Amino acid sequence: MDCVPALDEPLKQPLKSVLGPATAKVMAEHLGLHTVGDLLHHYPRRYEERGQLTHLADLPMDEHVTVVAQVADARLHSFASAKAPRGRGQRLEVTITDGSGRLQLVFFGSGVHKPHKELLPGTRAMFAGKVSVFNRRLQLAHPAYELLRGDSEETVETWAGALIPIYPATAKLESWKIGKAVQTVLPSAQEALDPLPGPLLAGRGLLPLPEALLKIHRPHTKADVADARARLKWDEAFVLQVALARRRHADAQLPAAPRRPKPDGLLTAFDDRLPFTLTEGQRKVSEEIFADLATEHPMHRLLQGEVGSGKTLVALRAMLAVVDAGGQAAMLAPTEVLAQQHHRSITEMMGDLAEQGMLGGAEHATKVVLLTGSMGAAARRHALLDLATGEAGIVIGTHALIEDKVRFHDLGLVVVDEQHRFGVEQRDALRGKGRQPPHLLVMTATPIPRTVAMTVFGDLETSVLDQLPAGRSPIASHVVPAADKPHFLARAWERVREEVAGGHQAYVVCPRIGDDADEAADPGKAGRRKSPEDEAEKRPPLAVLDVAGQLGQGPLKGLCVEVLHGRMHPDDKDAVMRRFAAGETDVLVATTVIEVGVNVPNATAMVIMDADRFGVSQLHQLRGRVGRGSAPGLCLLVTEMPEAGAARQRLNAVAATLDGFELSRIDLEQRREGDVLGQAQSGARSSLRVLEVIEDEEVIAQAREEAAALVAADPDLTGLPGLRTALDALLDEEREQYLDKG
Repeated sequence: MDCVPALDEPLKQPLKSVLGPATAKVMAEHLGLHTVGDLLHHYPRRYEERGQLTHLADLPMDEHVTVVAQVADARLHSFASAKAPRGRGQRLEVTITDGSGRLQLVFFGSGVHKPHKELLPGTRAMFAGKVSVFNRRLQLAHPAYELLRGDSEETVETWAGALIPIYPATAKLESWKIGKAVQTVLPSAQEALDPLPGPLLAGRGLLPLPEALLKIHRPHTKADVADARARLKWDEAFVLQVALARRRHADAQLPAAPRRPKPDGLLTAFDDRLPFTLTEGQRKVSEEIFADLATEHPMHRLLQGEVGSGKTLVALRAMLAVVDAGGQAAMLAPTEVLAQQHHRSITEMMGDLAEQGMLGGAEHATKVVLLTGSMGAAARRHALLDLATGEAGIVIGTHALIEDKVRFHDLGLVVVDEQHRFGVEQRDALRGKGRQPPHLLVMTATPIPRTVAMTVFGDLETSVLDQLPAGRSPIASHVVPAADKPHFLARAWERVREEVAGGHQAYVVCPRIGDDADEAADPGKAGRRKSPEDEAEKRPPLAVLDVAGQLGQGPLKGLCVEVLHGRMHPDDKDAVMRRFAAGETDVLVATTVIEVGVNVPNATAMVIMDADRFGVSQLHQLRGRVGRGSAPGLCLLVTEMPEAGAARQRLNAVAATLDGFELSRIDLEQRREGDVLGQAQSGARSSLRVLEVIEDEEVIAQAREEAAALVAADPDLTGLPGLRTALDALLDEEREQYLDKG
């Protein structure tokens, strides 16, 4: 093993281990730390100051905490129990204080002897355990502890410096044990290969990597911590941006057929028939796309924008430009409901321009076909033939487009709607159906803060539509506290009846369908970490099938109420949507299948039940289904959560603004960036430990500039072994696929 570089050395080996085998096993299984390098990059999440005690006043319930405090009092009690019926059971109660509050520790049985001897009044120590409540008082039961004796050589050595690092820990491995393990491997930091080029380090005044690792783990001052974090943030931002810059560089070398629209072709005919003028934003973004389509390298562009900003129209104009140039365009939608909706709205927008070969078809017409998994055999055969012969210029479909049987005559553009719902392999399979790499336009209806777009979608050029078309109406949003004020909920149903009486329609959205098979559909379970309110909420989320029945018999009796959910047969779903779009249905009770793309201008009201079960961005998406016509929209967020809780604050934020970019920042600040990055990076664990994509906007932007300049000058990174090693570590197989195919 002598030839293994120090940082690549496994923590656990068959013959000798860097750490004790039990410690190494827990680190691997519970913290994902396998090598010396992994452990050195497991940074402290905060620091305790020796002269300053932790605040006990606001300890979080049911979380593992580490506190530094002083023993105020220790008492041993005897009691009778099933195991010790003669009153020989022992309980040690220790009260600790930090000047701001007090906390009780309890030890039972044979576990009382050691702490009884060691935890004497006046003793200072670090304590770790899970906060619980007993007799309405906070306590730690059987906490692990480490005495802090200033005169002990070992303790002084182990906790050297004025600051005590507190590490992300687990119940099986306390923070200070991780700290001791880090001290064991810290000398290896001297051998760390620096990923940052020398000129960049010097130009930005950054610490060398070995010094940064030493200061993050053994700081003497707060300035040491700040310097180390500033350097390590650059590592994470720069290495990721180099990976994305190399991806962009490689794409620029690929050949693609330029697609320039004819001067008087299909696109011109379509524009001439538009009953409205394009917004300034739509014109600008379209010009960016047309410029990309005219190049000999594949376009890779992300089109993001506000709900209702007209992304579909921009994408359609891009598809028409490609058809004009003799190619075909495919739009990939995540659900059948959305694919059918896109097909319906695109054929309606195009009119006779979508009727090539049919009686009454226009001169420059093409064929627009739909391809989904549930189509009948005859219709499917017909669609496949139209694609293979080139008869169909535009195809809209679900993952059925990716199947082997699907052949294109000349695929020139792929439009992916709601990109985050597709796996890497699915997108790649569709792009592989072109003779040459087709141009790629990715659309997302969830506005993404600029820094997240740069970090996650850095290999795509970004276009933003932040202007709503003229004639779109404002949406009023209100939180309805059903538990505190039940009469507010009664009033909500009255408002729905008023909208219907005025000739309009309404949506009611529920988190669940209403049978046992859809537990996974609860976004409260899957989409975000459980909050204390969620834990306290024992009632299952409200379900479409239950709510529709109750409304039809109760507050909305006499109105035409229908249901829509993901497990209905596709033909039934389509029939329900058609009836709703035609105004035959007054109220549609649905799951989030209506979240994106559904366009019914006459729908003016939406009631979202158990709104606290949805994420901020998802609520914004749902709300965007109303106010799509000339009449103002109304969105009511119904919740039973208490007013002071985090869930209500989240809902208040949604009610307070219609700015999707602002809401996406709030959403991101309330979640870990890793969740965002992990989801986008094919589910891989986030590589970000110190970089925060919202706070570190400047670092990310600067790192992107530096990375682009470096890759342009030296795409193979010759003479930068440290950077190549860091890239290999960042781009495990899964991430590499994401970047190669994304």
